[in-house]
Amino acid sequence: MGTDEHVCPACGQPVATVVRRYKTLGAWVPRWVAGPCWNPKCEAYAGEAEYVPRDQPEEPAPTEKS
Repeated sequence: MGTDEHVCPACGQPVATVVRRYKTLGAWVPRWVAGPCWNPKCEAYAGEAEYVPRDQPEEPAPTEKS
């Protein structure tokens, strides 16, 4: 495993490294890949819709009241 920093292929700005996983021979194996680009001037900009903070709990869906 290297310590290479990932960059956006569109603008060349450094991006975060995220962990994805894949299953091989019945075991989940981690794979470190480039995360989304957060540069608003970039054509590959992830935008606000794709950002989901992990440290905040999800709010429950509203329920209908009769």
